[in-house]
Amino acid sequence: MPSSFFADMVSPRFNPDAALDIREAGKVLVVSDFHMGGGRGDDLEHNGLLLRVILEQHYLENGWILVLNGDIEELQRYTLPSVRERWPELYRIFDGFAAAGRLYKTLGNHDEALLFEKDYPYPLYNAVRIETPLVPIYVYHGHQSSKMYTKYNNIIGAGLRYLLKPIGIRNISSARSPYKRFYVERQAYAFSQKYRCISIIGHTHRALFESLGRFEFIKYEIERLCRDYPAAAEADRERIRAEVEALRVDLGKLKRSERRDVLRQSLYGDALPVPCLFNSGCAIGKKGFNAIELDRDAISLVYWYTQGASRKFVNRPGYAVEKFKDTPYRRLVLNQDRLDYIMARIELLGAD
Repeated sequence: MPSSFFADMVSPRFNPDAALDIREAGKVLVVSDFHMGGGRGDDLEHNGLLLRVILEQHYLENGWILVLNGDIEELQRYTLPSVRERWPELYRIFDGFAAAGRLYKTLGNHDEALLFEKDYPYPLYNAVRIETPLVPIYVYHGHQSSKMYTKYNNIIGAGLRYLLKPIGIRNISSARSPYKRFYVERQAYAFSQKYRCISIIGHTHRALFESLGRFEFIKYEIERLCRDYPAAAEADRERIRAEVEALRVDLGKLKRSERRDVLRQSLYGDALPVPCLFNSGCAIGKKGFNAIELDRDAISLVYWYTQGASRKFVNRPGYAVEKFKDTPYRRLVLNQDRLDYIMARIELLGAD
């Protein structure tokens, strides 16, 4: 891979400047978009306690490497001192990862102002390259594909702080526009496909696994279950029927929440999707947060939530709910795959 690997991205400022090697061993957590605020309208308010407990008692204590992939602090609406005052326990946890040499932090469009903070305690990167035995993985926020964020981010930030924040309007980002999400994802997808690598982004707040969003994944999953059904034993047929019914309910909810013309669009045109793009989602949902976990052999999309506060995915057959210690917190593995299988599909489906 050439040293100018990221030269094809729109922003000339986007250069890889951190490397992480897990070819022998290592477990990595990738999370993004905390939008830690410092006052009224704080986006992390709903998940703050959940996030602190899980980061410290699960990932820090068990030796995980933490990659914070952009928009961790919300500096377009708040000052850094106000954010640090509001979230001292999270910074204490970050300190724990940093002291162990297990913290990597990339910049997003909402925390880009950290570049001008002289006393900020953690190194800041534009991207992190993760070396695995099979495929290089690049972790970057994703806003770099948009000229709006690379050229006019200061203007956008001023509008958020001085116009929208005083009247209680929260972040206006590509996460709220399906069209902008698709644009960001298409850029990262084309980039990853060209260089036969995996990209893990954030920014759009939309969890992706193997280049598929929830709507697309559900359609593929229903097709897979239908293919399994004819040869299944009767007990398995009951399980498959229940899974398909639950997936159809989810599909109906997604159809109602998105514009129909957007749902008909695809990131991939009429081609088979190459599984080279992943998105860790965000940490500011009202009921839980998504994250990407990976090691030298596999990659997973996980969902953490508080029991009783979230119905999402909980009652669907086929998902094993893991209880976390003696707490109300629960973990689901939504998707998981081996890196050798993903690399084989990248090589075969991504061929010119």
